[in-house]
Amino acid sequence: MKIAILKEQAAGERRVAGTPETVKKFIALGATVAVEAGAGLTASIADDAYAAAGASVGDRAATLAGADILLGVQGPDPASLGGAAAGAWIVAGLNPFGERARVDAYAAGGYEALAMEFMPRITRAQSMDILSSQSNLSGYKAVLDAAAEYDRAFPMMMTAAGTVSAAKCFVMGVGVAGLQAIATARRLGAQVSATDVRAATKEQIESLGAKAIFVEKVAGIEGEGTGGYATEMSDEYKAAQAELVSSHIAKQDIVITTALIPGRPAPRLISDAQIASMKPGSVIVDLAVEQGGNVEGAVAGEVVVRHGVKIVGHRNVPSRLAADTSALFSRNLYNFLSAFWDKDKNAPVLDEEIGNAIRLTQGGKVVNERLMAS
Repeated sequence: MKIAILKEQAAGERRVAGTPETVKKFIALGATVAVEAGAGLTASIADDAYAAAGASVGDRAATLAGADILLGVQGPDPASLGGAAAGAWIVAGLNPFGERARVDAYAAGGYEALAMEFMPRITRAQSMDILSSQSNLSGYKAVLDAAAEYDRAFPMMMTAAGTVSAAKCFVMGVGVAGLQAIATARRLGAQVSATDVRAATKEQIESLGAKAIFVEKVAGIEGEGTGGYATEMSDEYKAAQAELVSSHIAKQDIVITTALIPGRPAPRLISDAQIASMKPGSVIVDLAVEQGGNVEGAVAGEVVVRHGVKIVGHRNVPSRLAADTSALFSRNLYNFLSAFWDKDKNAPVLDEEIGNAIRLTQGGKVVNERLMAS
């Protein structure tokens, strides 16, 4: 069983899908591991570190030659995978809805593509969940990015020259990224409030010492879809929420938006009129900018200014903390493959619950129900 760790080809991607730690663990399972030269450099991992862990390090062709499992952060270009074993597994974040043509090409090439972001949100799969591990650090980084653009301090400071008021930070969308953003903003000394469409998050917000901003007595606040994800709200709820948020947002210095709906464009949370109501010098960080954005006027890959408000739209925020996000991503992949490792076959054998959820292609066909229904 040969596992290949590939160098990422996507522009700006600094993460890597394996670390010396996970290389050692895969070898302990009985696999051989090959790493493409330079794969870890942007995540602060030298080729020598992989070699010391027991991996062979070489060019892409040597890394792929006869490989049974190909590990990536983002889905590799199907045309770049020549030499891999017939039916090789591609295990990565594959962006199935956004890169459907690539998924079709994996099927045509006979690969078995496993989309890690389709991992079901069940207890035994928590340690395999790349969305959670990467979002956690994205929420942290979003607050640091906001602090870097904000030309004032976050905490209240009492000095001989007078008092500096604490920044007011509002987090919209309280999933993994939102919760970490709340915690980080609180650690930096901001006054933090947050909102979400799911009623269950109110307690989580308050447990972190933030103020929960929720519409009361309007049908549709449940907002909980399958797997703990948010769903679309009723028109009545949207109107009431917009009114509440508009009055709250005008008083904020920092706003961080994190709302995503799988397979759909990101919901619009902040309008141009709401931006105009904010104080000049305020900062909005849109973590959903690559899925269409929560904020009107946000531009992927840019920091733009509208009505005196900075709107931060960095691409691929997890990649901005490449060493730590790579370590967590790599452990997610190891936790997944090792959980299904069959010692007799010296290979992973997936069960139906998780296998059917994440498998996109098999036997030359697209087989995932979510993709076939889209």
